[in-house]
Amino acid sequence: MRALRRRTAQGSARALLALVMLAGAAGAAHALDFRSVGAAPAVLYDAPGTKARKLFVAPPGMPVEIVVNNGDWSRVRDAAGDLAWIENKFLTDRRMLVVEAAQAGARSAANDSAPVAFTAAKGVLLEVVEPIVSGWIKVRHRDGDIGYVKAAEVWGE
Repeated sequence: MRALRRRTAQGSARALLALVMLAGAAGAAHALDFRSVGAAPAVLYDAPGTKARKLFVAPPGMPVEIVVNNGDWSRVRDAAGDLAWIENKFLTDRRMLVVEAAQAGARSAANDSAPVAFTAAKGVLLEVVEPIVSGWIKVRHRDGDIGYVKAAEVWGE
């Protein structure tokens, strides 16, 4: 009887280990999915439904990370790490970033020695022009200026 229990425990431990490894591999393979709030402000809720408690109104362009997609609703994380639900119809594929550094210097090329094209203060939204390459993201300021910012200075990529 003890031998049977030991084999069952060993089998359970192996199954658990396999499950943990599979979950880790799936998590590593899953890229983060970022979107932005569309052209109009959007209400964020504490549950997926318009009868749920309203948490706050997200401004147009606010970047969010999609955590879970549930039909017409998505659970999203904002730059502060807060979770909420939003109707998918209020999200757009247009990619925006928010400056997290006290001030981000957008450079004319993707390197530290390039001249500064423009600066953006904390909280400013920047549109992604080209995705991240070697730690730099090509962005456009709402004034039309284009430059490269360090990925570490912004959130939403």
